[in-house]
Amino acid sequence: MKGVVLAGGLGSRLRPLTAVTNKHLLPVYNQPMIYYPIQTLVNAGIEDIMIVTGGNSAGDFLKLLGNGKAFGLKHLNYTYQEGEGGIADALALAEHFAAGQPLCIVLGDNIIEGNIHRAVRAYRHQGGGAKILLKKVTDPQRFGVPEIEGKRVLRIEEKPSAPKSDYAVIGVYMYDAQVFDIVRTLKPSARGELEITDVNNAYIERDEMTWDELDGWWTDAGTFESLLHASNLVAETGANKVEVIDAAKA
Repeated sequence: MKGVVLAGGLGSRLRPLTAVTNKHLLPVYNQPMIYYPIQTLVNAGIEDIMIVTGGNSAGDFLKLLGNGKAFGLKHLNYTYQEGEGGIADALALAEHFAAGQPLCIVLGDNIIEGNIHRAVRAYRHQGGGAKILLKKVTDPQRFGVPEIEGKRVLRIEEKPSAPKSDYAVIGVYMYDAQVFDIVRTLKPSARGELEITDVNNAYIERDEMTWDELDGWWTDAGTFESLLHASNLVAETGANKVEVIDAAKA
């Protein structure tokens, strides 16, 4: 499995902080924001990673990350997203990199307390289709919200006024190589973007979607409030904690 960190966009909700740099280069407590999603992938055993970025500060990612030595990596891949075409549009840029292999996608402003290695392992055993990670939240109307029935996802609604569950779809997605065929069928939303929710619903319609609930806390860092919240959480409890894996059960 290969990993992709989506770190494009203009970060307009964080202006003026993003007037001179990419949102994902801003600090979250004691590390640049981009460090957290990369570490999430590395902790899950994924070492072949691509960074999708954009805007006027794309070159700064190379200056900061190089080939990923800080994460124990030998190489990092990079690609550039022009404009703001949405998450699914950014994902489409990874097709050549994927080379037919499954992908684990992490949004560049997503920070988690723990580890996703169990979900990644379960997806590998799944053998295809898609998997999303969910987390219970107090304000689901701010997120993509799944309607679930047991272990089945029936539908995902984006920012619904009347949420059908108290779960949010967090920014960690696992897809097989069919995801790129799905992206090619998408039409831009009212925002003029290709939406990742439409990708997920396409897998649901095929009955090829599974979900797991994330352990520990999760937050994004795309607003002033959530950026502060993320920094406080990391300072108080730490992030990307490595769970000791029982080799006999792996």
